[in-house]
Amino acid sequence: MNFDYSPILGKMQAMVNGFLALLPNVVLAIVVFLIFFLAAKGIRTTVRRLTQRRRRTRNVGLVLGRLAQGTTILIGLFVALSIIIPSLEAGDLIQLLGISGVAIGFAFRDILQNFLAGILILLTEPFQIDDQIIFKDFEGTVEHIETRATTIRTYDGRRIVIPNSELFTNSVLVNTAFENRRLEYGIGIGYGDDIETAKDLILEAIHDTDGVLAHPAADVIVVDLADSTVNLRARWWVQPPRRAEVLDMQDQVLVNIKNKLTASGIDMPFPTQQILFHDQTEETDGDRTRQREGWPASQGEDPKPRSIGGSLRQLAEIRSDGNGRSASES
Repeated sequence: MNFDYSPILGKMQAMVNGFLALLPNVVLAIVVFLIFFLAAKGIRTTVRRLTQRRRRTRNVGLVLGRLAQGTTILIGLFVALSIIIPSLEAGDLIQLLGISGVAIGFAFRDILQNFLAGILILLTEPFQIDDQIIFKDFEGTVEHIETRATTIRTYDGRRIVIPNSELFTNSVLVNTAFENRRLEYGIGIGYGDDIETAKDLILEAIHDTDGVLAHPAADVIVVDLADSTVNLRARWWVQPPRRAEVLDMQDQVLVNIKNKLTASGIDMPFPTQQILFHDQTEETDGDRTRQREGWPASQGEDPKPRSIGGSLRQLAEIRSDGNGRSASES
């Protein structure tokens, strides 16, 4: 029994003929799409160059460049498809894009959310490229603001990629949002030192530091009467507010303050505690002339201070006397 291969061969021949007939259109469509693709890259580069000179327009340039590139590529795809399939109309393409857009939206919801957040960040500009920001536990300089994520470079030379949706929906601290930045530091002096003199010395040390701004003026305020110290807070302004300059300026100011206070005899005490012992027996308990901790000073003779060793020695003598009396009575 002989099998007839002629129908299969006929179909294969028809497919080959159709492909050969369609091949010029395919080649032309690829060439047209490549032209649109290269034109899209050129448009994006041109837009970025036009907006690169001004820092305020960098983000807008990124948005416009990417949108122009995407729109040009999409138009090139439509033109290429119309060349390959002449019967394909614009309405069919729009309908196809609508159906596929819904499917893609469900499948890539997080990606689209980050994309939209990136566009909003680029347009609203809560921070810009080269700004130094703090986001949760991360701190560094903004390197790139992409449509999907933002990359920052940490001060120790590492790169962190943060999804744009996270940045858009959470709080971000921008350290370089303004030209000037105020620094502050707490300083403790002794209770026996004159507060006004210490303030004047601290302000003098701050003013002697190169780079501290005269306006706004520096100041020193009392913030706490602590256990061991009177806590002052020195505040001064610097420019620019970048991390390296801030640390360098703070180092110089603190060195000058410490040297100035030490040279002028202002005490900067360590945390200390004072332990007072007093007689709590029924005989003298409540006698304010014998107890001074927390009580007002007596009108008569103040009790003489006693050392810990003397108090322990006296306690041992009392116990030994009590033991002797107990033995004699028995």
